[in-house]
Amino acid sequence: MSLWTAHAIAAAVGGAAHGEFAVDGVTFDSREVTAGDLFIALQGEATDGHRFIDGALARGAAGLLVSEPASAPHVLVADTMAALNALGGAARDRSGAVRIGVTGSVGKTGVKEALKAALGRFAPGAVHASVKSYNNHTGVPLSLARMPAASRFGVFEMGMNHAGELTALTALVQPHIAVVTWVASAHREFFATEADIARAKAEIFSGLPAGGTAIIPHDNIHADVLAAGARAAGANIVRFGQNDGADVWAEQVKLHPDCSCVTARIGKDRLTFRIGMAGKHWVNNALAVLAAVQAAGGDLALAGLALAEFNDLAGRGRRLRVPAGGGQAVVIDEAYNANPASMAASLAVLGAIVPARHGRRLALLGAMKELGELSAEFHAGIAPHLIEAGVAIAVLVGPEMQPLAKALGRQLDVRHVSSAEAAQAELQGVLAADDVLLVKGSNSVGLGRIVTALAEESPA
Repeated sequence: MSLWTAHAIAAAVGGAAHGEFAVDGVTFDSREVTAGDLFIALQGEATDGHRFIDGALARGAAGLLVSEPASAPHVLVADTMAALNALGGAARDRSGAVRIGVTGSVGKTGVKEALKAALGRFAPGAVHASVKSYNNHTGVPLSLARMPAASRFGVFEMGMNHAGELTALTALVQPHIAVVTWVASAHREFFATEADIARAKAEIFSGLPAGGTAIIPHDNIHADVLAAGARAAGANIVRFGQNDGADVWAEQVKLHPDCSCVTARIGKDRLTFRIGMAGKHWVNNALAVLAAVQAAGGDLALAGLALAEFNDLAGRGRRLRVPAGGGQAVVIDEAYNANPASMAASLAVLGAIVPARHGRRLALLGAMKELGELSAEFHAGIAPHLIEAGVAIAVLVGPEMQPLAKALGRQLDVRHVSSAEAAQAELQGVLAADDVLLVKGSNSVGLGRIVTALAEESPA
């Protein structure tokens, strides 16, 4: 059964169908088109998707959603962005899926992916989730539009960097369950205080139906702010954490360099399980996952099995073995994003690893973006975490890293460079066999390209 037909699209978006077609996928990026997709020609400030119609058709697009007449089968609308939102809303309304919204300053994508895996054990082939980090005003409706009608669960990541953005996204998704993973100083440039970030995160609860479930981090200093937002929405509140008083809490935790073992209480249930991702922050993420699985009517034991096998999340903690100095080094790939909280968590994971033989702990750290006037303070504040982790060499990338380089002084070997390209050249001279290298920074710094280059050097 196709995902959408031309007439179903036209009915959903209030457009006119020109030609018969059926599609199995939806995209607005012509570079991502595969055979059988619907290509939506969005008009943005920088470019117009109508310019890429020929390329989309050449890649196999089966139909188009456009605001200008086209020579190929298409649905014509006045505004393609409005049509994308309408198509997402129609996908939501035609499906009986339990919808889960996930937001937070850190851990959104990891929790979303872990939920997909956990619910997928319970309902194989019937779990739909956002891909990559499609969590903004275009990514969320696209993710909804891609949801098959027969889905039993839908998991949607929702991000924001300004107040009010989550209100719009949660109104579109209308989740039955809303998860806030954590609140920290991400995107601080746009908020006067961290409590303002918490209030913005709590907007996700406004989309819940009466009696929906709000899942909040009990151990976070802003838990009460989040709870107030959930109560205002009439939600049932479930708190997860590692401290007493949580509804879902870790009774016992054993952290290992490459995993964690946990015994948790989930309401009246108890579960002992392993997490394939290392670090205390992943214990927190796993508790959020279990809380959501229980609220969604999933199977906790199967969720525990899925968490044990969850260990290869690109850009967010996966581990690679790469050639170095006649042997191999371990790379911890955290290159997708960074803020003060996630940087500290990743360095704690690095510090727990004992390198083999004569190996060292190395850190390649990129600038943390959107921290505003507090940027210098937040960057300098990473210094104690580097020292505590026992890092031998730190390669720091970007002008924002100057305060950290200054704070470290001569306490360890610091190489401060201006770009990812310069950092890659610096690494070539220092990475040796048995070293453990953490790569972490904001995505715009481009450290992911270094991880890709290192991975491509590995033997197949």
